[in-house]
Amino acid sequence: MNSSFLRGPALAPPRIRLMEKEGSANTFSEGGYDIKEGNAYIDYGDIFFEDIHSGKAFLTIRSKIAELLKDGSKLLCLGGDHSISFPIIDAFAQNYHKLNILHLDAHADLYENFDNNPYSHASPFARIMETGKIKSLTQAGIRTLTKHQKEQAGKFNVQVIEMKNFNVDFISSLESPLYLSLDLDVLDPAFAPGISHHEPGGLTTRQLIEIIQNIPANIVGADIVEYNPVRDVHNTTAMVAYKLFKEIIARMI
Repeated sequence: MNSSFLRGPALAPPRIRLMEKEGSANTFSEGGYDIKEGNAYIDYGDIFFEDIHSGKAFLTIRSKIAELLKDGSKLLCLGGDHSISFPIIDAFAQNYHKLNILHLDAHADLYENFDNNPYSHASPFARIMETGKIKSLTQAGIRTLTKHQKEQAGKFNVQVIEMKNFNVDFISSLESPLYLSLDLDVLDPAFAPGISHHEPGGLTTRQLIEIIQNIPANIVGADIVEYNPVRDVHNTTAMVAYKLFKEIIARMI
């Protein structure tokens, strides 16, 4: 309900899970870890909503994430659109008082107000930074900055690495504890056609994997969002999401 263009990302989690179950790829990360359910991770299933009103959905997600974090576990969440990151990170910020965020995306998602919906997937990082609970926010892969979002980035002291100036030097400056928020449209649509907002000029899959593999900070949580199965081609993007899922968990172990 918080998507501004197309519906479909709510269908993503079971499709990503299917990539492990169907067996066309093995369960190993490139670093040699066997990323198998019951071995490297526990799947807690989907969150079901009795009411999909945005404000109530926010509370449902935040409450569930807070419950799962009580034992100190690390957590990777599958979206869904990017609006889910606000309640997830808000729950993390209760456990990690100096939380740092790496946000990989074509879009900055910093709108103060988008379609009069404070929970819009175009605004989660504005909402997150407004809380004052976050130590730092680094955004990379951005290629859609508006004047307003540049002003917002300045207001919240966000480090933005735009694609037109892209390099990986920012990786060395990332601090622990780190939350990784990965919007699949950070990739060029050639590598991930199954997304709602096609924005040419993005990262290659290999570039993105190398970023994940070389993060020096302790990744305590992560999300993979904005996969839209409705727009996918032969599960190409689902397999990309599954590949990134394995690489992220390998970095969290």
